[in-house]
Amino acid sequence: MKHEELAKSIDHTNLNPDATVKDIERLCEEARKHNFASVCVNPFYVNIAHRLLRGSTIKVCTVAGFPLGATTSGAKAHETREAIELGADEIDMVMNIGALRSGLYDEVYNDVRAVVDAARLGEVGAGRDIIVKVIIECGLLTDEQKIRAAHIVQEAGGDFVKTSTGFAGSGATIEDVELIKSNVSFDMGIKASGGIKTAAQATALLNAGASRIGTSSGVRIMEEAFG
Repeated sequence: MKHEELAKSIDHTNLNPDATVKDIERLCEEARKHNFASVCVNPFYVNIAHRLLRGSTIKVCTVAGFPLGATTSGAKAHETREAIELGADEIDMVMNIGALRSGLYDEVYNDVRAVVDAARLGEVGAGRDIIVKVIIECGLLTDEQKIRAAHIVQEAGGDFVKTSTGFAGSGATIEDVELIKSNVSFDMGIKASGGIKTAAQATALLNAGASRIGTSSGVRIMEEAFG
């Protein structure tokens, strides 16, 4: 895999609750150095990241309903609109995992759709291609539930199925990426996230069908792969 290809698959991430302004500045500096796809930060830091990355091709990604997915659809939609106003280009929302596990599929669809509509409709994101990734938290689901979740994301207009938050005790696996890949359309993105710390892991997940890698170890991965 070429340097640029690997770099542009990485969402360079710091979602730690104790992240400081200096941490986000370092994250953005590293993203510029390696030309990553995006930085993924908590909503409070969106405006700072947007300012630091102005003039680059690196996107600003943030989260909605994170990390539990149990906030209301209205709250997630509001988070989305506000984040876009502050400069976010990509939204990683957490699906309502409990609703999915309860079989409340219409409610789950409406939850995802609320964020998709917030990202795409009205003046907030006008003229910008806002990407919506939906975290389904694979580690808490059966294979049947993972497939159902992936279908809902696609039907509701999401751009990516994302494997996990990294905050639920489990991370990305090749098996989950392959399962999702085989159950969505060719153009649906898959973001593998959670516990990805090495170039070997990242490459294996990309080869399995992932199109993005969410990791706080982006620099380490690039240095391992290319020195």
